[in-house]
Amino acid sequence: MSSKKIFNGLPSSAYIDNEFWTKEAKTVFADNWVFVGYKHELNKIGDVIPINVSEQPILLVKNTKEEIVAFHNVCSHRCLKLIDQPKNVKKIISCPYHAWAYDLNGNLIASPHFGGTNNHNPKNFNRKNYGLKSIRIKIWHDWIFININNNAPKFEKYASSLIKQLKDINLEKIKPVATLDFGKIDSNWKFLIENFIEPYHVQFVHKKTTKQPLKNHYTIVDGNCYGSGVDLKEENTTSGNLAVTSRYLSLFPNFIIGTYYPGQLGVYLNTPLDTNHTNQKRIIYTTENNNLSKVEIKKQKELWWKVHKEDHEICERLQQGRSSSVAVSGGLLSPHWENSVRAFHEIVVKSMKKSIRKERIKL
Repeated sequence: MSSKKIFNGLPSSAYIDNEFWTKEAKTVFADNWVFVGYKHELNKIGDVIPINVSEQPILLVKNTKEEIVAFHNVCSHRCLKLIDQPKNVKKIISCPYHAWAYDLNGNLIASPHFGGTNNHNPKNFNRKNYGLKSIRIKIWHDWIFININNNAPKFEKYASSLIKQLKDINLEKIKPVATLDFGKIDSNWKFLIENFIEPYHVQFVHKKTTKQPLKNHYTIVDGNCYGSGVDLKEENTTSGNLAVTSRYLSLFPNFIIGTYYPGQLGVYLNTPLDTNHTNQKRIIYTTENNNLSKVEIKKQKELWWKVHKEDHEICERLQQGRSSSVAVSGGLLSPHWENSVRAFHEIVVKSMKKSIRKERIKL
């Protein structure tokens, strides 16, 4: 019998309470390195992608130096949201309200008639002071991270545990080969992370799509990196289901990466919309000297779509269950299989401790 203590999970309010989500957005998603996109999706100079992080409009831009930069997606004049859909703006980011314009480095280059007819630069107005507000950004291989409040450690330190876990893979040589865009899932973002980093559910939820016995699984708790893995003595890459050695890793708060024998990666972008909804997208990558044919890619997409739809159904039912009065305490966590979830809960609380009353969350 295990001597490990059995804990409750986060209370239901952490998943269904709007006030909790607002505080979470302003702390967890502002103070940490948050995964926001894929480098390969900004191909050309002038490509822009609007996103929402920490309940704030943000803009990713590929500038004239072919660098990806991030700004608050807000005009300095009347604070209007500048860009509302991905597109190529060529060389100018223009406000649709009064035609104020910015270059791709965020500098204000036009403020038409601001001081009156044909007076574009009135006295005491210096355009240099009214450019777009930049956001701290890190491009790590194909993955874009931002730190809105500019108070997280250097990315290499912040992600050191994950980097160590992936040291055997040459991430410089990965290649994106397929996209699975799942769109909106009716689940709090934390359920999607928790489901990914615990192996307890695999043989039950995925009994039709995987052959990874529970006894071969283990959990991973390492700094800001939480996850699980499975080591198989025999790899089967042709069975039509997932029957290979795998690792499932996360970097707090929302970055997820899966590694699969013999040379495949899956990286997931989990974007919270509100307390009850999350967008999810997955990119499939091949690693160095491991290629997939078009037929193989199609089969992988079909398999992973089935696997993740099984997960999404579970996460949505978890969300529904948390509205019950008997779910207030958060249920129980396995001391063996869900210690990674416990660690994830602890860092959520740690990230929010400055703005949440201690009695609201008890672990």
